[in-house]
Amino acid sequence: MAPQQELKHIVRIANTDMDGNKEVYIALKKVKGLGFAMNAAICKIANIDKKKKAGYLTDEELKKITDILRDPSGFNIPSWMFNKRKDYETGEDKHLVAVELDLSREDDLKRMKKIKTYKGLRHAWGQPVRGQRTRSNFRANKGKVVGVKKSKDSKSGRV
Repeated sequence: MAPQQELKHIVRIANTDMDGNKEVYIALKKVKGLGFAMNAAICKIANIDKKKKAGYLTDEELKKITDILRDPSGFNIPSWMFNKRKDYETGEDKHLVAVELDLSREDDLKRMKKIKTYKGLRHAWGQPVRGQRTRSNFRANKGKVVGVKKSKDSKSGRV
């Protein structure tokens, strides 16, 4: 019988510390840019049981997960699962995680502001971008309450 592997309490994947006591499928959610669907695909391709504790992953399994994160299209993960489709500069489909995702989003916002798209202008002005109402929400630096101004004689019924 093989000796029992010791549990690592912290596992590091893609510059992110994960809890070794959680299942691999759940622990991978800690990495920014990974969701449940991508986690399931990674576990299936790496041939890892989703219910296995992340702390019991071997170095080979960790390396396999890292390789899949670097180039998911090379492991036949469908492009509709990627979070950066048709990149502006290269035109290819990518899946970005952790810091790459933040930098890419920041670059996209800068580009939209520079070319003065509607979304870019709304971001620059600090306004909602996706069509939300602004009468009662998003009231930055102007106070929260919008009320009715009443005259002094409002108790008597006269205005």
